[in-house]
Amino acid sequence: MRLIKVDTCQPGIKLGKSIYDENGKVLLAEGTELTKNLIDGLKKHHILTIYIQDEASEGIEIVESIPEGLRLEAVNVITEGLNTIASLHSSNSNIQGMFKSGRAIRSFQKIIRDILGSLTENPTALNLLASTKIHENHVYTHSVNVTIYASQLAIENGLPLKNIEEIALGAMLHDLGKLYISPEILNKPGKLTKEEFDEIKSHCQLGYDILRKVHELPLTVAHCALQHHEKIDGTGYPRGLKSDEIHKYAKILSVADVFDAVTSHRVYRPAMLPHKALELLYAGNGTHFDRKQLQLFKDCIAIYPQGLTVKLSDGRVGIVSKYNFHSVGRPEIRIIRDEENQDVEPYEIDLAAKDHLTVDIVEADALL
Repeated sequence: MRLIKVDTCQPGIKLGKSIYDENGKVLLAEGTELTKNLIDGLKKHHILTIYIQDEASEGIEIVESIPEGLRLEAVNVITEGLNTIASLHSSNSNIQGMFKSGRAIRSFQKIIRDILGSLTENPTALNLLASTKIHENHVYTHSVNVTIYASQLAIENGLPLKNIEEIALGAMLHDLGKLYISPEILNKPGKLTKEEFDEIKSHCQLGYDILRKVHELPLTVAHCALQHHEKIDGTGYPRGLKSDEIHKYAKILSVADVFDAVTSHRVYRPAMLPHKALELLYAGNGTHFDRKQLQLFKDCIAIYPQGLTVKLSDGRVGIVSKYNFHSVGRPEIRIIRDEENQDVEPYEIDLAAKDHLTVDIVEADALL
């Protein structure tokens, strides 16, 4: 099984996994043979990538850290919950509003329990990068991804369940303030002016000011919103906090937040290849990010998950067939096309082996 872009699909391809719509309902079942009309339908539903079955990827197993249906349910819960809290704040809500906010918090807590249950039942390298992609509002999908990354990182820290749940809740709500930022600025394709960037940065304080007044939430959740852009050396915002002044939850959250942000496509820039994103994080090791959190994060995520189609620097194309924990950016690859883009009898190479150290992954279009 492997992940490909819907734009590259041809009629006759068989689905490797069921396709869901934005509401978590099955659009097409696993094993369905795609026709031109079905492919066109996927595009109309803004499905960007799908898993397929073919001979070239036979035997490559895909391990889902989070089932696709649960991830989509989480997107819907976050979308509804964030909007509920934001609208109640805007209207200076009364007792009825407090009831609604409490109901939203309980929905968050339930989906967090489901996510944590899935993570603990599947103790493998966290694989979110190769999730089937649906074109959605990136504030909400980013919040889901950061929640999952931060939850796994909290688990790797060996924290008690209560603390893990608080970090997950903080991650879900960390970008609440962005709902008050102009969409034109959030989605501006060009360079931001200083005034526009100042408005973007205000989302941390805005989120904190709202969340600290929600009595059903611990204050640490509000601090996740406030501090997730702070940096160890004091060059972050909004308060320029340093090292031990930054809450541990925020140190965990900042790693998850930046990794998901730079590996996701935005209108103002393309997605970064995951090993390049990891290099970016490590460039800030001990200055922007906590050293311990970076190491734990690197050890728990699959930056090139099995089933991902990649292009190598020598022109060959292959499918990631095995993850290398000792060398996260250099997995084993099943080569399916040669340097001239001609199909070949599939064979395996290990990018971490001495014979292949000069070869790099240069493209993974289903991620970008």
